[in-house]
Amino acid sequence: MLDAGCETLRLLGYKTVYSPSIFEQELYFAGGEERRVQELEGMFADPKVRAIVCARGGYGANYLLSRIDPRKIKSHPKIFVGYSDITSLLTYITDATGLVTFHGPMVTKDFARPEGVDIISWENAVTGVSSWAIATGSDSGVQPLVEGNAEGILYGGCLSMLSASLGTPYGIQTDDTILFIEDVATKPYQIDRMLMQLKLAGKLEKIRGIMFGEMLECTQKKDQDYTLQEVLLGVLAPLGIPIAYGLRSGHVSRRNVTLPLGVRAALRVSSKDVSFEILEAATT
Repeated sequence: MLDAGCETLRLLGYKTVYSPSIFEQELYFAGGEERRVQELEGMFADPKVRAIVCARGGYGANYLLSRIDPRKIKSHPKIFVGYSDITSLLTYITDATGLVTFHGPMVTKDFARPEGVDIISWENAVTGVSSWAIATGSDSGVQPLVEGNAEGILYGGCLSMLSASLGTPYGIQTDDTILFIEDVATKPYQIDRMLMQLKLAGKLEKIRGIMFGEMLECTQKKDQDYTLQEVLLGVLAPLGIPIAYGLRSGHVSRRNVTLPLGVRAALRVSSKDVSFEILEAATT
């Protein structure tokens, strides 16, 4: 799958390179901490590397948070893309350095399969387009939950990783954000619990709006007599901010949308439709 993903990137005009050590394995990690830290910092420092697209998620990015030097990353700014477990690195790098990171397609998960990547959002995000709209029409799966208009800094990622950051030195910084939240194969009561954790920790007090992902397989059972949307509204409607649901970024069925985290965005939700706009360039 890595070769297939790299081939797609080459067909898009990119040159691909990766360290042979990427195939190392230690328990359920891609090798030891030291190997992974050196690889990540080395890719940022390498002047020939213009973008770092993660191969896949899994578990283990949180082991790197206390080891990587944000000064090294900030002094070599470049595109860094991933989702799922990579959320921990995306949010930390954005918070610690002020750099934009990208919640979007990975090599073995999305670039490796047909229709795995939303090319329009990818190109808009990584080529410095100054203002663009994310598709939210009938084919996008996006639907309104709570009406309203908001502008803020786009931020977020996988809910499991966002909630796991609380109580650590790497806790998410959500003030004045439009918060993007997604997850996969997580039961509604577990999503409720994590959202309540964010709420009780004060992480939802100053957010401007919320956009949920596709939330694949997030059901208790096939014939449950309630929807996940009803669960979300029970927790979040009292916030009085615009909320939409269904944007395909991260764990998705197809066409993974690239979201630049750390740039200003606008979310407008009416009873009938949703608009979601990126208001500034993510790259220079």
